[in-house]
Amino acid sequence: MNKDFIDALNHLAADKNLDKMQLLASFEEALEQAYERNVEPGKDIDVVIDPNSGEMEVLVIRRVVEEIEDPDKEILLSEALELDDTVEVGMEMEFPVDPEKFTRIAVQTTKQVITQKIREAERQLVFDEYRDRSGEVITGIVTRTDNKRNVFVDLGKGEAIMPHKEQIPGERYMVGMRIKVYVMNVEQSNRGPSILVSRAAPELLEYLMRQEIPEVTDGTVEIKSVAREAGQRSKVAVTSSNPNVDPIGACIGHRGSRIQAVTGELQRERVDIIMWDANPREFIRNALSPAKVGAIEVNTDSGDATITVSHDQLSLAIGKGGQNVRLAAKLTGYKIDLNATDVISDLDAALQAAALDTEPATSTSSESKRAAFDALFRDTPQGESEETEESESA
Repeated sequence: MNKDFIDALNHLAADKNLDKMQLLASFEEALEQAYERNVEPGKDIDVVIDPNSGEMEVLVIRRVVEEIEDPDKEILLSEALELDDTVEVGMEMEFPVDPEKFTRIAVQTTKQVITQKIREAERQLVFDEYRDRSGEVITGIVTRTDNKRNVFVDLGKGEAIMPHKEQIPGERYMVGMRIKVYVMNVEQSNRGPSILVSRAAPELLEYLMRQEIPEVTDGTVEIKSVAREAGQRSKVAVTSSNPNVDPIGACIGHRGSRIQAVTGELQRERVDIIMWDANPREFIRNALSPAKVGAIEVNTDSGDATITVSHDQLSLAIGKGGQNVRLAAKLTGYKIDLNATDVISDLDAALQAAALDTEPATSTSSESKRAAFDALFRDTPQGESEETEESESA
């Protein structure tokens, strides 16, 4: 060992972004293991390397005892006193060993252990970098794919995996492509840190809206809930803390410019902006738009909602493949049951009448309609006509 070794160690630490002293300690530990395994089996070895000069010292550690049980690790008190008259039972003594005793096998073993230690240190650095970043959105670069259709993304200091189920259906991931991903989970495993990312998570849609819509960024418009079927359609419930700000209009933007900027990142996924309401009935009604529904019965304890829908609105409420009602259920948190009926023809009028506990206006009698029609085109006022008829009869 010499100064060149320390220079090489410094370069390695800088290149791998590792701590020099931690790397030096790993090197010492590797040398100890190699020496114990190949040169002095069964003995306690301590290797010390000077961090400045690179000089190495190899020591055999033996404990002072009155009766020897393990001669490789112990020394009699009488023998120890001949070497140092201050030692006592239980103390440890160090005996230098010639470093030249290292064999080629020991050096090779040291190289393997050092490589493993460097790999472990790199993995720990990656884990430390990303373990507190779960729930964040990070821009990465696609590096490769495998035969299981997993996509691997370089996040800068670590590589993440995006399983097929977390990808946007129909989106093609080319090597070198820059994409935004949501960090779902970071775990440490035997193979190193496992970083799971997603492009299908609702949180990614919410992040993009915060980036593109100033009112959402500053908190004027609040996103209450998000329901998403990646690559196809999403529903976002919003509300505003400012009565002068229309939350839906703010999210959509002039001619849809804001929401188009969001969907452009998500393969033109359709995003419906829904008005949130503290009243669960009204919230469910809004969530089922564009369908117009009738009476809504809500059981807050069981989380069930039974909704009356006219036949002409039923398919619209259900949506293609049940998508509209499925997203509405995710958005509101209620299990939605749609009941078709022929009773209601004008839903809005019927609901208003039910709210006022009155009968909706049906039809006026033909006589009253005729009287109203004649009154519009009568040449003389009704009072004058009656006076003329009375004078003529007189």
